[in-house]
Amino acid sequence: MTTVLVRSPGASAPGLRRVVTRPRTREETTMNDHRRLGRELDLFDTDPLIGAGLPYWLPDGAAVRHALEEYVRDAERRAGYRHVYSPILGKRELYEISGHWSHYSDDMFPPMDLGSEQVVLRPSLCPHHALIYRSRAHSYRELPLRIAELGGMYRSEPSGVLGGLSRVRAIQLNDAHIFCTLDQVAAEARAALELIGRAYAALGIRPARYRLSLPGPGGKYVAAPEMWRRSQALLTEVLDGSGVAYEAVEGEAAFYGPKIDVQIADPAGRETTLSTVQVDFHQPERFDLHYIGPDGDRHRPVMVHRSVIGSLERAVAHLIEAHGGAFPAWLAPTQVVVLPVSGAEGERAAALARRCAAQGLRARVAGPEEGTLGARVRAARLVPYQAVIGPSEAARDEVALRLRDGRRLDAQPAEEALRRIGLLVGAHRTDLWDSAPA
Repeated sequence: MTTVLVRSPGASAPGLRRVVTRPRTREETTMNDHRRLGRELDLFDTDPLIGAGLPYWLPDGAAVRHALEEYVRDAERRAGYRHVYSPILGKRELYEISGHWSHYSDDMFPPMDLGSEQVVLRPSLCPHHALIYRSRAHSYRELPLRIAELGGMYRSEPSGVLGGLSRVRAIQLNDAHIFCTLDQVAAEARAALELIGRAYAALGIRPARYRLSLPGPGGKYVAAPEMWRRSQALLTEVLDGSGVAYEAVEGEAAFYGPKIDVQIADPAGRETTLSTVQVDFHQPERFDLHYIGPDGDRHRPVMVHRSVIGSLERAVAHLIEAHGGAFPAWLAPTQVVVLPVSGAEGERAAALARRCAAQGLRARVAGPEEGTLGARVRAARLVPYQAVIGPSEAARDEVALRLRDGRRLDAQPAEEALRRIGLLVGAHRTDLWDSAPA
């Protein structure tokens, strides 16, 4: 049994409440381990010639990842972010300026000689985004400026800690940096937490806990006590105002500042960080970032680091385990499987699959050559929608839908069925069917 002490939401003083969680059984832990299930479902795999910690994505896994990328880009765009691309390499000097080289070099790949220069696989996107901000003059009227990217970064993880998708060496990170004035920081950090909450609802997952990650003894941190005090005060204000229970933990801060970490747990109860919100006074100073204020003078912006779903690898690993491979319909590799009862309905089934594709749904036909209807239904048990077409459905252009949760719907016009599925998928719903007319 696991017990943790957490701060109660809305408490004016650091009151604690006790939360007891049930440990998962050995069977639950083994059945939903993403390393096993992800390979069984043909989502990802590895090869020793590519290397440890460097998984590749198979077509079904790539479909899940692509849907996740599309969701987060659209959510960010609606929240006022603008997307950029930046290189995965940078000169060693860049990371010396940012502080990564002195505080983080043990986790970076060795520099590569390129003529008289040395270049490094980046361990983080924030120095690149700081340079993107610095490349243009900015007025206070433009702030907050929200820059987002789904970009690659690299960590020199020891082989002993690598595993499946959860700990890898090549990471695709959902990252963003908000450049804002000091009085905008709290609102931007709260908005980031709200964006994270909406994403978790769409993904059908829950955080294990919220953590205020603070510096601890013996760590490599930027020596700026006043900066740390201001950052911690801002994040504490955000957490208290957001009404979430959280726990302050020493030794988990970034080298440049404290952060809010949204923790998730694997089937064995082991916690990792998925989403994060950080307040950074350090890098704006190191890169001499500024904006022109209403007084006509130069002022230093604050940099808010924020990741809604963290790395795509870790996010998909958790989704596999949380759902046992039965993803929400909008994420499922195959959203509709079309099941003709016999070969006579094959042409109608193929036409329905094409109509699904034209509507943006991922569909395939599982015909009689794959076994009996019962066997095909069982094989497609993780597909959200099974569209059965028998002689009467083929004659009337109808489908008899079977939902993944076991419900069977009466035959209905194929056009209406696809329209309602499309609406549910497009809205990123976690339920499979709306009983009210759509």
